[in-house]
Amino acid sequence: MSLPLHAQTRPVPEAAVLQGLPPVREVSAAEVAARIAGGPRLVVLDDDPTGTQTVADVPVLTSWTVDDLRWALSQDSAVFFVLTNTRSLSPEDAAARNREVARALHTAAAAEGTGYVLASRGDSTLRGHFPLETDVLAEELTGLDGKAPDGVVLVPAYIEAGRLTVGSNHWMRTADGLLPVGMSEFARDATFGFRSSSLPEWVEEKTGGRVPADEVVRVTLDDLRGGGPAHTARLLSSLRGGRTAVVDAVCDDDLRVLALALAQAEADGTRLLYRVGPSFVRARAGQAGRAPLTPAELRPLRGNSPHGLIVVGSHVALTTRQLDRLRERGGIAEYELDVALLLDEERRDAHIAEIAAAAAGALDSADAVIRTSRVLVTGADADGSLAISRRVSAALVQAVRQVNATRRPAFVVAKGGITSSDTATHGLGIRRAWARGTLLPGIVSLWEPADGPAAGIPYIVFAGNVGGADALADALDLLRSA
Repeated sequence: MSLPLHAQTRPVPEAAVLQGLPPVREVSAAEVAARIAGGPRLVVLDDDPTGTQTVADVPVLTSWTVDDLRWALSQDSAVFFVLTNTRSLSPEDAAARNREVARALHTAAAAEGTGYVLASRGDSTLRGHFPLETDVLAEELTGLDGKAPDGVVLVPAYIEAGRLTVGSNHWMRTADGLLPVGMSEFARDATFGFRSSSLPEWVEEKTGGRVPADEVVRVTLDDLRGGGPAHTARLLSSLRGGRTAVVDAVCDDDLRVLALALAQAEADGTRLLYRVGPSFVRARAGQAGRAPLTPAELRPLRGNSPHGLIVVGSHVALTTRQLDRLRERGGIAEYELDVALLLDEERRDAHIAEIAAAAAGALDSADAVIRTSRVLVTGADADGSLAISRRVSAALVQAVRQVNATRRPAFVVAKGGITSSDTATHGLGIRRAWARGTLLPGIVSLWEPADGPAAGIPYIVFAGNVGGADALADALDLLRSA
């Protein structure tokens, strides 16, 4: 490329970023699964529900009582998710929630007689409470058993969604090529905005200079592909004092090399915390990528009602384009929650009840869409914007509860991270579930609730920032075909 990364303001051809890379070192999922068998369980603290979209047949908890955690630890799975939803919380509340989960997990693991390793799952576009969450988890682990983590391993790649890391620089795929993530709309997030696309510089930026970029260990594709698992394990084993390492990844094989290296480093006594995107979880758990669920596989999961409910809270431009395509396909009845009315205490409840009643009535003849108005309302600062987001999400949840109480839908699709979490936990009362697979390749996870009022209603977690313009309509077509 002719311009340095910080000067890139528009997408560049993907081939220009990927040219000259060493050949891929092939590692099978089966090799990773064999290596981690009998080892510590991978526990993913997911800051919104979308981290499950690369795995299949994995337990998911939205509650973290000791009993719930013991249930997950007792399942035959190398990994499970705990939905903390901390991306929707203030820093203080996010810290408190991480401490709660870490303490309950420690008690549950001791009761089950099993070890565990923690992954803090953040967004592949680098949004979320970093370094807060890994700092808090490191403190808790140190206090619980007296051994501080030696390092934090940062792996934000999300292969299916085109979030790639090359030369320690993080990119996102667009229709026009690869864009440095620091130039994307996600970098302008009202709560979690940032400037840097170079991961070491991003770490320095987010830590306020506490961790200088030149002290960050870079695990590159040369290390993964050229040096392989043994060489990479030696790099990771060199981490001390909570030092941060950032890792390149362009494909699943890169992440599986990393998984083998991590297993070796940890077996040799290095204690590591992970801060990761979705693709890492699948590789570290020894799972291969799976094709999307078929109509035949969906049929026994689908509810008995003729039509489903789609709840849209995400405001990113991609979601708006996906809604437009869904309208073009037809077969929906659409209802809008006006954000201005949701912020008006006197009119809020009546407005929600009106929309919920209309949507429930429409389910006999169409799939019902409840969405927020598309004009984004923000607060005076990051905390104010987050408070508005929570208020709007609570209204969507209230509407879902009222619809489900009146007319159980065949399925529920939730569009957006905060929306997905709140709909699962508060709208449908899901505590334990299984992530059964995806509706589209590597994205859009389907949960099968294991208990509660949503049992028998498949729940579809659809992030706001993934898929092409037709993705929402394609997912609905698949659900309808079942």
